This record gives sequence, structure tokens and C-alpha cells, in this order.
Amino acid sequence: MAEKKYLVEVEKAKEAAAGKPSTGPVYRSLFAKDGFPPSVPGLECCWDIFRMSVEKNPNNPMLGRREIVNDKAGKYVWKTYKQVYDMVVQVGNSIRSCGVEPGAKCGIYGANCAEWVMSMEACNAHGLYCVPLYDTLGADAVKFIICHSEISITFVEEKKITELLKTFPNSTQYMKTIVSFGKVASKEKEEIEKFGLAVYSWDEFLNLGRTNNMSSQ
Repeated sequence: MAEKKYLVEVEKAKEAAAGKPSTGPVYRSLFAKDGFPPSVPGLECCWDIFRMSVEKNPNNPMLGRREIVNDKAGKYVWKTYKQVYDMVVQVGNSIRSCGVEPGAKCGIYGANCAEWVMSMEACNAHGLYCVPLYDTLGADAVKFIICHSEISITFVEEKKITELLKTFPNSTQYMKTIVSFGKVASKEKEEIEKFGLAVYSWDEFLNLGRTNNMSSQ
């Protein structure tokens, strides 16, 4: 059976001419070969994609995590779109209550997880730049990203907090708040607060959002 193609060529490649460089062919999705479909009313940004998905399928499962039973991975426990949305609203409220305004940069440091997604969506809700922090080149790479992008708040996987501390004191010029996806060890909390930063566990941070209501975009 012939392989089905989902891309179509809509413009041929062009040779260099009249001082202009050559260009390759232009491809487009098969579903838009005759032009792009009209935009969806109300869909203007990344936040709208999530918001409209919640409105359309509030009770559908969205984010799942496997239960650990006797040190073994068990079945997935799911949160619905509406449940995730409610948590995202709380995270967004908490971010804003820390004095982080639209246009600020928010770092996210750690492996993919439900908290990663919710932190990103909270950034989308309040017009924040979401900056992934990669440590494949070590702590120096994380320090460079934080300082270069001027990150003011960072969400971090619990086991990565010690790596984040390695960026101190340089990163504290910009970074003022740290939120763990899990808990924060007392020793780490003490070290972070020594530099004048606020630090929260995930549950502590969610509690901030329950008492502070900030409007999204």
C-alpha cells in the first residue's frame, strides 16, 4: 500500500538571481493545500488553546500520574481538564501575588511532569515568558540562561534544587522566587533564604493562589 503523504509542495525552489540567494521549495499541510482555513473565533494565543479545550471537554482526562504501590508503578490517576484548569488558575494567582508582572520571565527546571505543564499554562495565562532551563552542559548553562533572560521566578523539580543552588549568587541578581514541584528540605530552604529569595513547596505555593485572585490575559 502506498504511503500517504501529508505535505504538499505549494512553491517550487528558486535559483539565486539578481543578488538574491536561492530558496528551497515551500511545503504545506495537505489539509491547507488550497490556503489556510479561517482562524477560530476567540483563538488568539496559547492560553486560548488550553482555555477553549477546557470549555469543550471539561471532564476528559488531561494529566495523569502513575501510583507507586510497594515501590512499583501502578495504574494512572488522572486529573480532568477542569481540575487542571483550576490548579493553573491558582498557580497564576500565586505567581502574580509574588509581584511577577506580565512580560516577566519564568524559568522551569526539571523533567516533564504535571506540574511542569501547569506552570507553563499559568505563564500563558498571565503573559509571562516561559524559559526552560537545561542542564545538559552543567550548572553553568543554567546560570547563563537565568542571567541572560533575567528570570525572576523559577519552578524546579525537587531533586534539581541542589543544582539550582550552584548558580548562586550570580542568578540571585534576577531570581527572587523559587517554587519546588515537591517539597523543600530545611537545609535547602535555609540556604535559599540566606540570599533573600522566597522559596515554596508546591502545596505552599498553591495556597497563595487560593487567597489571591488575579485576572488572566
